[in-house]
Amino acid sequence: MLDKYITPVIKPLLIPVVALMHRRGITPDQLTVIGFLIGLLAVPLIAFEMWYAALTAITLNRILDGLDGALARHANLSSSAGGFLDITLDFLFYAAIPLGFILANPEQNAIAGSILLATFIGTGSSFLAFAIAAEKFKLDKPQFKYKSFYYLNGLTEGTETIALFIAFCIWPQHFTIMASIFAAACAITIFTRIHGGYNTLKLQEPDKVTQANES
Repeated sequence: MLDKYITPVIKPLLIPVVALMHRRGITPDQLTVIGFLIGLLAVPLIAFEMWYAALTAITLNRILDGLDGALARHANLSSSAGGFLDITLDFLFYAAIPLGFILANPEQNAIAGSILLATFIGTGSSFLAFAIAAEKFKLDKPQFKYKSFYYLNGLTEGTETIALFIAFCIWPQHFTIMASIFAAACAITIFTRIHGGYNTLKLQEPDKVTQANES
C-alpha cells in the first residue's frame, strides 16, 4: 500500500552510493546475494533472542535490497535474470523471519507464525502469478515503474512487511498478536489481488470471453 509513495522518494537518495559502487566494480547480483545472506543471519539471531542484532541484519538486508535495483538501473544492467534472483531471494527472506520467531518460542509463536507464513505464500503467489500473465499481455506498470515485475498493489507490501519485522524485533513479546493482525491484512491483500487480477486479465481477452458466452 505504501510502496508506491515511498519508493520514488528513496530511490534518488541512493544515486551517490550506487555511483560509487559502480566505480568499484560491484555488480547488482552481488549485492542481491550478499544482502540475502545477511538477512538470513537474522534467523539464528532471532532464535537465540538477540533482537537488536537481528534488527540490524534485517535493516542491512533491506538497504542492500534497495541498492541492488538502483545499481542495476544506474549501470544499465537491469535484466530479467537479476529481477528473478532479487524477487526469489526476497520471498525467501520474508518467510525466514517468522520462522525465526517460531524457533525462538515454539509454544507461544508456532500457530500465529504458521498462519502468517501461509498468508505470505498467498500474497507471494498472487504477486508472481499475475506478473507472469501481465508480461504475456505487455501490461504497463505505472504505479511501480522501479520494479522488475508488474504486480497488483495491496494492503500488505514490502514497506508494511518490513515495518512489521522491525516491530517484531522491538516488541517480541507481542509477536502473536502482531502476526495475527498482519496475517488478516495479508488475507485481504490475497482476496483483492485475486479479484483484481482475474478481472484485469479477463478484460485482455474479450474475444475469447465473447466466444465462450455464445457457445
